[in-house]
Amino acid sequence: MRIPLKDVTPELETAEVIGWVHEIRDLGGLAFYILRDRTGFLQAAVIKKKAPEAVLIAAKEVSRESVVRIKGVVKESDKAPGGREIIPESFEIISKAETPLPLDVSDKVLAEVDTRLDNRYLDARRPKVAAIFQIRNAATHAINDYFYNEGFINITTSKIVAAATEGGTELFPIAYFEKEAFLNQSPQLYKQMMMAAGFEKVYEIGPIFRAEEHNTTRHLNEATSIDVEVSFADHNDVMDLLENVIIAAYENVDKTCSDAIETLGVDFSVPKKGFPKLTYAEAIDIAAVSIEEDIAYGDDLSTSAERAIGEEMGEHYFITDWPTSIKPYYAMPYENEPEICKAFDMMHPRMELSSGAQRIHQHDLLVEQILQKGMSPEGFEFYLKPFKYGMPPHAGWGVGMERLIMTMLDLPNIREAVLFPRDRHRVTP
Repeated sequence: MRIPLKDVTPELETAEVIGWVHEIRDLGGLAFYILRDRTGFLQAAVIKKKAPEAVLIAAKEVSRESVVRIKGVVKESDKAPGGREIIPESFEIISKAETPLPLDVSDKVLAEVDTRLDNRYLDARRPKVAAIFQIRNAATHAINDYFYNEGFINITTSKIVAAATEGGTELFPIAYFEKEAFLNQSPQLYKQMMMAAGFEKVYEIGPIFRAEEHNTTRHLNEATSIDVEVSFADHNDVMDLLENVIIAAYENVDKTCSDAIETLGVDFSVPKKGFPKLTYAEAIDIAAVSIEEDIAYGDDLSTSAERAIGEEMGEHYFITDWPTSIKPYYAMPYENEPEICKAFDMMHPRMELSSGAQRIHQHDLLVEQILQKGMSPEGFEFYLKPFKYGMPPHAGWGVGMERLIMTMLDLPNIREAVLFPRDRHRVTP
């Protein structure tokens, strides 16, 4: 049975290990082979005057990133990674890697992002890249656990739809037999329909597709969204829920991923509870002082405006009370001030992470809002029908998983937070 490299200690006396050859250092009479697996590193030391002939032959033929099996004696070594090494008694090359490698897995020679993504299977062998996805896994685990413990139902909604979720044209059309269909922008309509079904609290973690012609370090055309909908709740209730989910993700990463955080060398801290709240009007006032561009009430926030507000706030925060005109048709307007709606964005100082709102649950008001957005209610018939048969008040939000990980780890490019990114130019591997 293979022993994970992190568990190989001198107390074992002998061990059989399998891993990748991360690095080779030949010093003449002595050669070192640094082995790597998902748990860490182990040094194999081949003493050429003492090693069996078969070991010497394999050690000479092996190349970096080959997969090898080594059996031998485990000894203490102050100069080796982890303070121990294995002296091979047998050395088998299971799968020899071609040379030269498309990129340097040891990080001694840095590669461009496109080269790395073209060879993601090799790039992901790099400890820093593996650390990102260990952390993403821990964050996802914590989020799932939080929802389960709070009594949420995990749903899976269709990614092939007949109509736009948000309106607009940011849709990927697909040929669906004799019909035209689209890849879904969001599970928004379906999770609202489940409120009519009486599920009360639902969540989904799944892919969304946006045909936005961006080519930036913070946009993807296929992303992972964490979506929530809650009955008998308003926007304030789900803002509290969102804050708790973000903190739970950070706390689990802090608790379980200390080695990965150390590998990345990031300054990691868990956000404090009680994210501050700004109204939209207050937010644009802050931005107007700091940037040289005109911001009129009713304008959406530009990247530079978000950055200026984030620098002022310095922590996660909410922007609330948005103009109804710039939020989706399903956002609930205030009864006494219908030009403002019960919508919010949750922000990291670097960028927006989430948008949410209390939703309109009255059929006629929803139809009116769809018309005001210049869309046809007939295109939303399947969505509108449940609102005729007892729809409870409800609220929800969506969080971009990649943006959450990007800001959590201070990554320079959102493509670092997804294994196989899809953007305007990339559809492989």
